[in-house]
Amino acid sequence: MSNPKAALKTAFSDADFIEGLKTGNNAALRALYKKYYNIVLKIVVNNSGSSEAAQDIYQETIIVLFENAQKPEFVLNCQLQTYVYSIAKRLWLKQLRVNGHFAAIKEGDEEELADVSEEVSEHLQKEIELDKMAKSLEELGEPCKTIINDFYVHRLSMEEISEKFGYTNSDNAKNQKYKCLQRLKKQFFEK
Repeated sequence: MSNPKAALKTAFSDADFIEGLKTGNNAALRALYKKYYNIVLKIVVNNSGSSEAAQDIYQETIIVLFENAQKPEFVLNCQLQTYVYSIAKRLWLKQLRVNGHFAAIKEGDEEELADVSEEVSEHLQKEIELDKMAKSLEELGEPCKTIINDFYVHRLSMEEISEKFGYTNSDNAKNQKYKCLQRLKKQFFEK
C-alpha cells in the first residue's frame, strides 16, 4: 500500500529533489520544475532574452540537472538554487555567444547585456571554496560531520540532534556543534 502522505508532499528539501531526480519521483520533478523557473526567467530576460527563450533554457537546465543527478559520483555541494542558477547562466551565455548577441549589442542601444563576468568569477570562487569546505567536512570525521550536516543541510533542530546523538539536552548538542565548527574552521583555513 502506498503512503498517501508521500504523494501529497509539497515541500521538498534539496536532498529530496536530488533523490527524486535519481528515482524518477514525478511529484519531486514537478515541484522542482515550478520552484526555480523565476530565477532562470530573470537571468534570461535581464540579459537580452524573451520568456520563450527562458522556457527553453529552463528545460535544458532541468535536463542537465537530471543527467548530473544520475551520475553515481554526483554530490550537491551547494544549495540547489545556486546549482540551477549556475547551469542556467552557463547555458544562456553559451546561447548568446552562438547567436552572436554579444556582437549585436551596439553602444547606443537601450537594451544592453548585463555584465556577468564578475558574477561568474565570484561564483567559480565560491564553488572552489565549497569544494574545499566539503573536503574539510569529510576529514572532520564523526560525529562532527553528521552534526554539522544535520543542522545546516538537513535543518534539524538542536533538540532533534540532541535526541539523535543521545545528548542529555539541546545545550549539550549546541556545545558540541560549536566545538565541531571550531575544528572545521581550523581545518578549512589550514588548507
